[in-house]
Amino acid sequence: MHSGWRLITELGLGVLRAHGADAGRFLQGQLSNDTATVRHGQLQLSGYHTPQGRAIALLRLTRLADDLLAILPLELVPVVVARLSRFVLRAKVRITDDSAQWQILGLRGEPPPLPGTALSLPYGSSRHLLLVPQLEPAALQRADTGTREDWVASDIAEGLPQVYLPSSEAFVAQMLNLDLLGGIALDKGCYTGQEIIARAHYRGQVKRRMQRFVSERPCALGPADSGTLGDGRSFKVVASVPVAEGRCEFLAVAPAAPGSEEPEAAAASAQTRIAAQQLPLPYALPFAQP
Repeated sequence: MHSGWRLITELGLGVLRAHGADAGRFLQGQLSNDTATVRHGQLQLSGYHTPQGRAIALLRLTRLADDLLAILPLELVPVVVARLSRFVLRAKVRITDDSAQWQILGLRGEPPPLPGTALSLPYGSSRHLLLVPQLEPAALQRADTGTREDWVASDIAEGLPQVYLPSSEAFVAQMLNLDLLGGIALDKGCYTGQEIIARAHYRGQVKRRMQRFVSERPCALGPADSGTLGDGRSFKVVASVPVAEGRCEFLAVAPAAPGSEEPEAAAASAQTRIAAQQLPLPYALPFAQP
């Protein structure tokens, strides 16, 4: 990985667009956050869930005139477009895949001057997502470039989740810490999956949360891979990147401490055992008490 990067041109992200007078109202009934608060020039984290509260995709939303744009992994854009389109019915909204209309860039630090058609959207603690119809500015072309793995490494360090095609529907909202990251509006109206998500919040039933680890030995992990940590806790991977000496740094959903999960869950992941050190996240985890 490249620690000195400033610009990343290949992030593997795409753009979904909700057009029409009912765009905000329609997505309000589908997503976990309050779409009425989405603003131009900002990104709002939100989840799109099954009725069972499991995350199909995580969307980063922004406003463009009367439309809403959602940034998510390119591999999930057609999946989400198709699923949302089923529920449009008589609403004045059209859901489209606009990925081909934009180049999505990752930038660390303050953005340089951009063409008027570009969007600069703050992301994480010190990064921006840039949506540019065409990569024009010489200032960007001269920037020190990094890779998609550099971007994922920053997400892991900041405890920012992502859902990919292999992990779609694998995690309940709070397992991905969406409630801690402002991705759930508990005071909004009904949306798909709300009953399960609200019950988990008010009854304190979340015993497994996304945490950060680094393996002690060489290994390769990908989204939705599962196994058992050296201390006996089962885990399922959210995101991972290779680090020095073939080891792996990763975000994974796991119980708070050894012995705090059902024996069946631990037994199901016993086939892959990984010795790993737990690393801090920049926010506290309010684990439910057994």
